This record gives sequence, C-alpha cells and structure tokens, in this order.
Amino acid sequence: MRLKPLLAAALCLVEAAFLSGCGFIPMSGPASLDVRGAQSPTPPFALVKLNPQVVRTLESYEPNVLAGVFTDRRAPANIVFGVGDVVSVTIFEATAGGLFIPIEAGVRPGNFVNLPDQIVDNDGNISVPYAGVIRASGRTNVQIQNAIVQRVKNRAIDPQVVVTASQQRTSMVSVFGEVRTPVRFPMPASGAGDRVTDAITRAGGISANGWETWVTLERGGKRATVPFGNLVYMPSNNIFVQPGDRIYLYREPMKFLAFGATGQQGEFVFDAWRINLAQAVAKAGGLLDLQADPGSIFLYRREPREVAEQLGVDCTKFSDAMIPVIFSVSFQDPSGYFLATKLDMRPFDVIYVANAPQVDITKVLNFLNTTIAPVENGTQAAANIATARLVP
Repeated sequence: MRLKPLLAAALCLVEAAFLSGCGFIPMSGPASLDVRGAQSPTPPFALVKLNPQVVRTLESYEPNVLAGVFTDRRAPANIVFGVGDVVSVTIFEATAGGLFIPIEAGVRPGNFVNLPDQIVDNDGNISVPYAGVIRASGRTNVQIQNAIVQRVKNRAIDPQVVVTASQQRTSMVSVFGEVRTPVRFPMPASGAGDRVTDAITRAGGISANGWETWVTLERGGKRATVPFGNLVYMPSNNIFVQPGDRIYLYREPMKFLAFGATGQQGEFVFDAWRINLAQAVAKAGGLLDLQADPGSIFLYRREPREVAEQLGVDCTKFSDAMIPVIFSVSFQDPSGYFLATKLDMRPFDVIYVANAPQVDITKVLNFLNTTIAPVENGTQAAANIATARLVP
C-alpha cells in the first residue's frame, strides 16, 4: 500500500515532463512548449515561425550601420583651411612697375612674386604685404584669393592671386589598426572625394581575412562599427570620408552560439563572410539523433522595431528599439531545410535545439527507477525479516 503514493507521484511527474518539462529534470535549455507558448518570467520575447514571407522580409533588410549613423551622403565639400595649415601665396601683376613687380622686371623669370609660406595663426589669419591681415580659417583657397585681390586691386596692376596649401594639417583622415600601412593623409582636393574603402586602400588594404575584419568610423563624436564585408557588398555603407575622420580596423571573427541537442555546444566561427542557418546547424554538429526534436529548431536574435513590425510582431509590449525575437523552423518538414538555407546568420546569433518530449519522459522514469527501487528493496527486505521471525 505504501507504494501507491509513489506511483501516483510518478504518474504526475511523467505528465508534467510531457507537458512542459519539470524544473528538476536536467535540461540544456527551455522545453519546446515553453518557447512556443512564449512563457518567460524575464522580459518578454516574440516568436516568429519561419516561412517564405518572413525570409523575404529579412532578405530585404540588412543593417546599414554606417549609412544609418552618418546620414550625409554628399561628397566632401571644398577643403577649407584651418589653424596650423601652411599656406603658400603667389601674386601676379599684368605688367612690371606695379606694387609687387619692379620696373626692371625684364631680368625676372615672370611677372609674379612668391610670398614666404605662412602658418594660419591661432586667430585663423595670415598676413599679406599691402593687404594686411586676411582671414584664412574656414575659407577655401578661392575665397582667400578673392579677399587678397580686393585689398590690393587699387594699388597693384590688374592683380591675380593663387593660394595653395603647402602643408595641410587640419583636414586629415587617419586609418590604422589591421591595415598593412597605417596612414594619416590630407583630404584630396578633388571633387569626387574618397570613400571608406578608398581610405583603407591608401593604408595598403586590410591585413586580415575580410570576413573577420571590422571597421569602426569615428566622426564628430559619433562612432559606428560594421563588418568589412558590408562595405564591399552593401555600397550604401561605403560612405564618403570627411576631414577629421578616424578609421580603425580590427580583427574579430564573426561567431554564433549553439545550445541544446546539437552535436556540439559552444561558440562557433563563421569562417566566411556569410553563412545561413542550415550551415550553422551543420557547423554545430547537426542534430543528435537520440535526443533532438527536429521540429523545434530556434534562432534567437534581436531585430529593429520596424523589422519586427513587418514580421507581424505586436511591439506594444516592448519598450526597447531592438525587439527580442525567436525564429522557429521545423526540420521534420522537408521544406524546412530550404527555408534554413535562405536565412542568413548574423554575428552573435544563438541557435537552440530542444529535446524531444520522450527524452524528458525517459529522464523522469530513470529518476523514479533510482528513487523507487531502494524503497521496493527495503520493503521486500522488511517482509522477509518478518517472515523469518514467524518461522519456528
């Protein structure tokens, strides 16, 4: 009679394991029913079943990190001078005998005079004979030329002025880190401008594999980081560099995590610019034949709010801009593998493969077997002792 409560408890444990997985049962993650029921005591998440429409939505979206942070798509404006730049000034006159060219100019090689190079002072000015103090900081060479001409035109003979940057020290771009030749170069004066990949080329190109190289752009107090491949395969991220930009390249292999009933658990490297979900599951050793539920493959990641809304997620219960989303796909469905090959992995995605329900039931039965067997043995031993005492 004492075994009836134990048997009743056993039935309850088996039922609980089948429904949701008992808390005391050793498990490598949540039960599949808990994930599908969106049951979590911690911040909520959204569950999205993978289908062709979801795949198309995700294909159309790719994080435009640099283009999203630095929204100015224009080429750099004309280079302006700043404090510390070295300026060269050349003044021409139409004929000799003027303000700058003496009457005996026949022995000169030309009707011009080169002024000594000047550094734009802390007040942003340069000094030109007979023109006085000329504002240079924040001006282009053409603006400085016009300012000098206005000052001397009534004293010189049809003057013309050419202003160039002898040494450019303010409109600089720095490229360093995982490049072959770190460099700090002046912004080119050409109207076309340099893009981020052009600046990296000036530094000799990347020194590591493209799929494990990241690019950080710092500009005006803002900073954004993007995989190098995004610059190549997504032209919108390959924006124009601007004066004062700092471009830092570093090496960090893109990785994803795998847990649950996969052949191996842990952290895995992409070893490529892109891999899809099917390749990631294969990298993690596939599914354990005696443990995995092929209908319960889950991919954890955070999606921007606008993307989550396109996926049909009710975002009213989420306060953050990035929405935690779990994508589910079934490998029991023959088409599930095709869907998995269309879903690209992103760095730091998490794959979780749930146990098959019968695995949890087996764990409960094994636990009960180790718990009830000693009780049964003790009961049998007590009965044997009592019987022996009754025998004369």
